[in-house]
Amino acid sequence: MLIKIKDLYKTFNINIIGILHIGAHNCEELEAYISVGIDKDDIYWVEGQENLVKKMKDKGIKNIFHALIDKEDDKEVIFNISNNGQSSSLLEFGTHSKNHPEVKYVSKSRCKTIRLDTLIEKKNIPIKKLNFLNIDIQGLELRALKSIEKYLLNIDYIYTEVNIEEVYKHCAKIEEIDEYLNKFGFIRVDVKIYKQCGWGDAFYMRNINN
Repeated sequence: MLIKIKDLYKTFNINIIGILHIGAHNCEELEAYISVGIDKDDIYWVEGQENLVKKMKDKGIKNIFHALIDKEDDKEVIFNISNNGQSSSLLEFGTHSKNHPEVKYVSKSRCKTIRLDTLIEKKNIPIKKLNFLNIDIQGLELRALKSIEKYLLNIDYIYTEVNIEEVYKHCAKIEEIDEYLNKFGFIRVDVKIYKQCGWGDAFYMRNINN
């Protein structure tokens, strides 16, 4: 997380009661979440790489689910696996290849997608108790948001990776995410961008004046 969660607490006086984290990878954010008082049992993780899900379960992470999130259910897709793991995506590299030439796709797997709302309902994820949404899925963040639209009223805070250029081919840009979330009463209150790489992280809060 480019924006430290402790800083979000200090700056915006936020109150997180539970977290839904899409793009778990190795659950690197777990310690940061725990450091601000979030119980690990109140954190739900979703990850597209099945081997990482197994690895995290072996490390004692209970609430983790294997799923490739998109705005459609049961769509057959090719999932591109990168040599660093964290750059794996349903999308092809755009400027990512120029900015990080050492990162390559090394394998592909044929998978089916699922919407976030469908996953929540199938796995009985207690969305009413999760008011912080974190999305980091390599260019598909807007599509993931659209797939949880019916539950956005349960969310108070959204932390998401954003792009200012086509880091992945056909990825949404930050302005598109701003426009979409504004419709649901969210405003972007913080952002940190690595301009030389074309991506960063943004934090949105529900506008209490709406």
